[in-house]
Amino acid sequence: MTTHADEIGPGALSRLTAAVYRYLVLGVFLAVAGLPTLLFWTLLAPEPSNVVLFTAALLPAAPALSAALYAQRAWAREPDLSPARLLLRGLRLNLRDTIAWWVPVLALTTVLAVNLLFAEGVAGGAVLRPVCAVLLVALAVWSGHLLVVTSFFSFRFRDVLRVAAAEFFLSWKSSLGLLALFVVVIATVVLGSEALLLLLGGAFSVSLWLVARPVVTDITDRFTVRN
Repeated sequence: MTTHADEIGPGALSRLTAAVYRYLVLGVFLAVAGLPTLLFWTLLAPEPSNVVLFTAALLPAAPALSAALYAQRAWAREPDLSPARLLLRGLRLNLRDTIAWWVPVLALTTVLAVNLLFAEGVAGGAVLRPVCAVLLVALAVWSGHLLVVTSFFSFRFRDVLRVAAAEFFLSWKSSLGLLALFVVVIATVVLGSEALLLLLGGAFSVSLWLVARPVVTDITDRFTVRN
């Protein structure tokens, strides 16, 4: 019987080649998943009035990143030569749970972004703008924890929200790591382009997994029962 390890071979070069192949596949997977968003953004004029459409175009992002996280942990346990199989499995298993929180997060992001962009048109706008900016940052970090929870655990929806909120503070180092990643993403788009972000999607997902690993360990220890 041939095992997955037998497919790769025991040598260091074989394992390195297999690892490079896996992450090339990961990069292609994320590029394909992000292509609809990129194309939609290209068609939109960069105007504040289009913020709703810009946000809605991000719908494929969270399911794709969830599949990427799932696959990276699975590759460490099952290092075979079919990395796409585990990416597609992660997408299939996590799609419904991820969409369940991602759609409300995008809706709330839209509301906060509109308030941020058009604050000067309402009374108290000078106070509203920084409040919305802080809430957007907190929402982005919380979304990162939600992504981790739904990628690796099967909690009830309300428990997903609670665990992610708890990890926001309990795993504060990872929260800072998530914040740093989001800053890098925004800087890449502003200083470079959306296409550059698409090309760097694989590297971003690897960094995301490194940040997420302590969160996975903490959730396992605190909120699950080991047999």
